Amino acid sequence: MNQNPTLNLDVFTEHFLVIEDKLQDVFASRVALVQDIGTHALLKQGKRLRPLIFVLSCQLCNYSGEDVYGFSTIFECIHAASLLHDDVLDNAEIRRNKPSANQIWGNQAAVLGGDFLFSKALSLASTANSVEFLKILTRSTAEMTEGQILELQHTDNWSLTREQYMEIIQGKTASLISSACECGAIISGIASREREALSGFGLNAGIAFQLIDDLLDYTSSEEVFGKPVGKDLEEGKITLPLIYTLEGLEVDEKNRVIERFMNRQANEEDREKLIHAIRTGGAIDRVRKEAQGFVDEASACLHLFPDSPTKEHLLQLNSYITKRKF
Repeated sequence: MNQNPTLNLDVFTEHFLVIEDKLQDVFASRVALVQDIGTHALLKQGKRLRPLIFVLSCQLCNYSGEDVYGFSTIFECIHAASLLHDDVLDNAEIRRNKPSANQIWGNQAAVLGGDFLFSKALSLASTANSVEFLKILTRSTAEMTEGQILELQHTDNWSLTREQYMEIIQGKTASLISSACECGAIISGIASREREALSGFGLNAGIAFQLIDDLLDYTSSEEVFGKPVGKDLEEGKITLPLIYTLEGLEVDEKNRVIERFMNRQANEEDREKLIHAIRTGGAIDRVRKEAQGFVDEASACLHLFPDSPTKEHLLQLNSYITKRKF
């Protein structure tokens, strides 16, 4: 099996088309505004990583029931709900190269739109008739919330450690991706060893995904990334590229930077100087190397599965994480 596969997204086109079609069914509501917000937040937007990884996990476990694609939308709905809430918390103006829902309809409507998508996801999950499915799903959503609260708690905490940062991203991002994989195993009814392996695959891939996401916040462009670059710094989110950059600064310079940003005295020149230091001081390569380590760990989790086209596709998707530009 090729351990360094390249990704051709065309191989997933059929999956994406069916997932998109199933997402249309999510908005059964007597309230027109619900459909407007949901359509804006959900349809024809995003990478569809979470539903795709659920579908591929089911296929890896030799399950091909007609309900696979319907259940896959659970994970996109939860993800979209979290983004609606995130944009309110962050006062975001742009999401995926267009105005965020809270900018169009206001914070209250955006929060309630997120609540609707989350409720729809749980309602659909209940039709799986699996206590284990619901248990894993609700555990991951609780962990997502804990991760978001930890991130909020540590806003402007310029003493944030790598360990605290990793706890945040494991909760807010990796947990749902892990549950998408594990729920694929559950719905397939496979043995606990394979189920644990798929959960580990999703957890490691999810951590790598967020590491690259936080790296791209400093290295991509707004046009490509779909939201303002350097927004984490502006919002007081201390991520790994910044943590590593601060470690490399002289003590006096580090203290000066922290003092100016914490006291809201930093100007545009200070911001550009710090972003330049992040881009050129070695932190980017260091974070990318760590992300690759988690990608390798994820790949190792699939060793117990026999070679197959689906396994190859999962390995390709996993490899793509560290190479993506958005």
